[in-house]
Amino acid sequence: MNGRTGPAAGGPRRPAGGGETAGIARSAGSVGFAVLLSRVLGLVREQVLAGLFGAGTAMDAFVVAYRIPNLLRDLFAEGALSAAFVAVFTDYDQKRTREETWALVNNVMAVLAVLLGLVVLLGTVFSDEIVRLMATGFEGQAPGKLLLTRRLTVIMFPFLILVSLASVVMGVLNTKGRFFIPALASSCFNLTCILLGGGLALVLPRHGVPGIVGMAVGTLAGGLAQLLVQWPLLHRLGFRLRPRIDLRDPGLRRIGLLMVPAVVGLSATQINIFVNTRFASLCAPGSVAWLSYAFRIMFLPIGMFGVALSIATMPVVSRQAARREIGPMRETLVSSLTLGFALTVPAAVGLWILAEPVVRLLFEHGRFGPHDTLMTAAALRFFLIGLFAYGAVKIVVPVFYALDDAKWPVIGSFTAVGVNLAVVWWLLGPLQHRAVALALSVAMTANFLLLAVVLYRKVGGYPAGRLVASLAKICLASAVMGWVLVLLRGPLFLEPGAGFWATLWGVGAAVVLGAACYAVVLAPLRVPEVAVLASALRRRLGRTGTA
Repeated sequence: MNGRTGPAAGGPRRPAGGGETAGIARSAGSVGFAVLLSRVLGLVREQVLAGLFGAGTAMDAFVVAYRIPNLLRDLFAEGALSAAFVAVFTDYDQKRTREETWALVNNVMAVLAVLLGLVVLLGTVFSDEIVRLMATGFEGQAPGKLLLTRRLTVIMFPFLILVSLASVVMGVLNTKGRFFIPALASSCFNLTCILLGGGLALVLPRHGVPGIVGMAVGTLAGGLAQLLVQWPLLHRLGFRLRPRIDLRDPGLRRIGLLMVPAVVGLSATQINIFVNTRFASLCAPGSVAWLSYAFRIMFLPIGMFGVALSIATMPVVSRQAARREIGPMRETLVSSLTLGFALTVPAAVGLWILAEPVVRLLFEHGRFGPHDTLMTAAALRFFLIGLFAYGAVKIVVPVFYALDDAKWPVIGSFTAVGVNLAVVWWLLGPLQHRAVALALSVAMTANFLLLAVVLYRKVGGYPAGRLVASLAKICLASAVMGWVLVLLRGPLFLEPGAGFWATLWGVGAAVVLGAACYAVVLAPLRVPEVAVLASALRRRLGRTGTA
């Protein structure tokens, strides 16, 4: 920062820790681009599914069948295992010999493969019971729906092993400072699902096999692609696959002990997903699919903003916590939350207003009809109520971990489970599948508010007044933007009945005009963090233009 933008110059007041804020903004931009690529391909994957299968029996069955191994993956592999393994592997990499370090990796991979192999075997044997437990409502719906769900579950269960091993490899590569290929891995997964799964879905029905089976096979192959694309780089770093199982290995035991609290914390999220899937299966046919499509759209801004800011904030607050720099850490927290609100609040408002045209543009092709668009848009709007909280929780939780306090994130997660269950139980009758989306939003908001209050007391206070004032300005600018978008719905061909190209042009123009309106209104309100972000973007664009 060159110091020219400040109170004396008539510009916005620079937040304390402005250098850290700029660093977070730059890092979030880099990470956000990698996440965005994966999210976009994931969205394309959903478009393929929507075009081929709509939101009927096949898609409901696929969503539930994919969710079963995915729950276990999120719980053990990409969450708890990844964090615990990276911590121990980093210690070995710095303090042990090269042979001992690679021996640990071989041991972890071998034990993981055996344990998850047993889980897959049990899951296959008891697949009927698992499906009935998770999607009890399917039994009274279309004939063969439960049987199809079980068939897809058996095909996709081994996905758990492949993606778990891929997460271990990703942890090794990231620790070694290799980020691009691991970031590319999830994109390879989506590409494989799109190309192979979509191709099989078109061919298999000619041989009497349901097309959705092809998507299940493509998903399994995508897990393999996610692992294999990282393997050559791992080999170049010196790793050689020599499987060994040593349950007395102290490194393996340390990983197991570190995983326990993380698994407990993450289990709350998985309980919510399980509960919501079960309730959604009790609603009208297609409800599970409508919620899945809506969440995919909502997850795009979460991935771009919330996850990116979380990854960028973590090293900063960890460094400040290690140095006991509590004052700068408070400023970093408030700046990160302000940046998160400045991005997620207008995104929620814009998507709320543009819900139908966005869903129509993305999914209303092939077997996905106008009714599916309305139902998916309705679910999306209820998800958007909690969008700001989704992003904020991802920023706040790493601060607790930096302060060596994993207790409160766990308490917050289980509080969210209770709130989610109460809301969905109360409102499922009148709201149907929309109650599931609303319950998740309310639960996430409760989680954020609890963590924010606890953290305020834990660090001796932070500039909450500045945060609330910035949030009020952001809401004002977002409201003005929303009013403009409502006025533009007609002129921009965003009403039902517009063709694909008219809708594409209208949505694109609405996004550009909405963003411009938001920026124009927010600029004179002087939110310091937004000024820092805008300055970083201008510098980056300037470097790009002169390259």
